[in-house]
Amino acid sequence: MGPFRITPQLWERIHHYAAFPPTGVSLQQMIRFGQNSTPGTLLKGSQFLSEELPIRLAHRVKELDQLPMNLGSMPSINVVKNWYAQSFEELITFPPPPVPLELVQALSEPTTVRLPEASPNPCMRQLLPKSSLSSSKGSSPSSSFSAMLPSGTNRIHVPMERRYYSVPNIPLASFPPQLHEYNQRFTKTLENIKRRHDPTVTTVAQGVLEWKNSRSKGAPFETPREIQEWLDRFYMSRIGIRFLIGQRGSIKRVVSHVALNTLQPHPDYVGIICTRSNVHDIVSEAIENARFVCEEHYAMFKGPPVHLICPKDLNFPYVPGHLSHIVFELLKNSLRAVVERFGTQDESRLPAIKVIVVEGKEDITIKISDEGGGIPRSAIPLIWTYMYTTMDLGEHGVEENLRDSDFKAPMAGFGYGLPLSRLYARYFGGDLKLISMEGYGTDVYIHLNRLSSSAEPLPY
Repeated sequence: MGPFRITPQLWERIHHYAAFPPTGVSLQQMIRFGQNSTPGTLLKGSQFLSEELPIRLAHRVKELDQLPMNLGSMPSINVVKNWYAQSFEELITFPPPPVPLELVQALSEPTTVRLPEASPNPCMRQLLPKSSLSSSKGSSPSSSFSAMLPSGTNRIHVPMERRYYSVPNIPLASFPPQLHEYNQRFTKTLENIKRRHDPTVTTVAQGVLEWKNSRSKGAPFETPREIQEWLDRFYMSRIGIRFLIGQRGSIKRVVSHVALNTLQPHPDYVGIICTRSNVHDIVSEAIENARFVCEEHYAMFKGPPVHLICPKDLNFPYVPGHLSHIVFELLKNSLRAVVERFGTQDESRLPAIKVIVVEGKEDITIKISDEGGGIPRSAIPLIWTYMYTTMDLGEHGVEENLRDSDFKAPMAGFGYGLPLSRLYARYFGGDLKLISMEGYGTDVYIHLNRLSSSAEPLPY
């Protein structure tokens, strides 16, 4: 089988789906939906994925094809564009489930139980290009799943809380065995899509590096703001797509999917969301992992100490993997700064890094403070740019670090740690801020929305 190619007919479908805005969801909505799962809500969850994922993928394919400054012509960018187009095609051509008309009518009956309303994400306007700040309107594209609806049904784009709500308690016998087979096949398709997109971050980074090399010819070159803003939008969208695919709903007596997480059911988990994420435990584990990487990189017996001040009973709904990633990346930066400022000759005299966690009415805030010498004020804007790093990368630079990053956690040098961590923090309504005192150290603040009410910031 030759390489995937986007046909004119597929381009037409891509542009059609890309004409509609994506539907953002909040942690509250995903938790409520998963906790009250029934065969009916499971079917509606599958419908949501089969409709929503093609819209999100289509937006990214279209944007990858229209990148400025010839970036879209880079070989690695084209590889990613074809991945997204292929996944889009697999979803829109996936055969719909065999749902009897009586069941369709029963599922369509409105109820008074609705999902909680999501609030706008504070970082949304920062991600949207100016041309997209006005909301798009119109009918949602008809997916293969929508074919089960009676002909002439008008599907309009409405918020999650109005489209996907609890359905009447329909007897399990009303759901034919073919639906279970459909769930298995759809899950397999999602697994293949997730696997295909695993190397997206490094492949896009390679594409940006190819573009830089083609323009700078080895001379120092600063990535334009337009490209930086596109990378923010692209990677934020990727976080959202992988969140939907990774999320799984469970129902009593029926084991199926709303997405891929096939771990054994846990009372505190709804898919990959933990309703009682323990901040102390997650941060403690990130500290251990970051110190291990630091000690291995610098061949130290004992790295800089990290003092954690955090209530041990502080729990809130969140995705533990997201929080662990953020804290781990920031601690690596602090550990490296301290070691490179004070050296490794006397490990017992290295100043401690302090991690303080407090709970407010709206946010849970984590402050990471180090004495690593700080960052010059002129360099503060650069730390949020992709491919920027203060580490000595050696002869081969970022390119060699890109190859290594898929196999081990580097101490630094990829240049993606801070900007990606900020995207993860902002994804559910939080933020990441940095204050530096040059000559002393740096304070980084992680703000997490403890209310879990912010919708995803979905660029389009």
